Amino acid sequence: MTTTTTATTTAWRADPYTDALRTGRGPLFLRRHDGWLLPLEVERWCEAPDAADRSVLDRCRGTVLDIGCGPGRLVAALAAEGRRALGIDISPAAVARTARLGAAALCRSVFDPLPAEGRWDTALLIDGNMGIGGDPAALLRRLRQVVSRSGHVIAECAPVDVDECCDVRVDDGRGGRGTPFPWARVGVRALAAHARNAGWAVHEQWTVDGRPFLSLALQSSARSSTAGPR
Repeated sequence: MTTTTTATTTAWRADPYTDALRTGRGPLFLRRHDGWLLPLEVERWCEAPDAADRSVLDRCRGTVLDIGCGPGRLVAALAAEGRRALGIDISPAAVARTARLGAAALCRSVFDPLPAEGRWDTALLIDGNMGIGGDPAALLRRLRQVVSRSGHVIAECAPVDVDECCDVRVDDGRGGRGTPFPWARVGVRALAAHARNAGWAVHEQWTVDGRPFLSLALQSSARSSTAGPR
């Protein structure tokens, strides 16, 4: 595990995030060094999938890996439909909550070795999880090792035209803060550019209730050059 991944893991295990998941309530934010706050929608994450979530679930095919599954609403919905799905998250509280919903989940980073690497049909990066690791291109390159050659990635974009990487902290707005870790925010245009640079092509773009999404498929050159048995 790299130093960056270790810092991120420690941050998301901090009490403000754990407490929010246990109660299912915020407030919870990501705080940038200059004091800017990004609200995290803990209540929505802990509820049943909404219309925007359903638009994602309807596009999932085959086996599904939910990266940064949080409290597990998406992977639980897939499991309830009899779909083969696994959630991964670096927060033990998130994994425990997902398991209580009857879904399979592991406490693991996407940059760690994963079950069935190279054979997942769909990988999900929802609720801002394109920010994991603070480097969208590196994350997407990693997913070339995780997803099958014919698989795809469904990623939620920031609802504004942004492309930034900075250090943030989990903050409960009442004085509780985690340790700093790198995070990224990318809008539709930025994610499409990062995807192209990482060997992915935009297959579909859509927006529901103000939440924009992209479906990514491997470029033909990346598909043929991806190493390892499938």
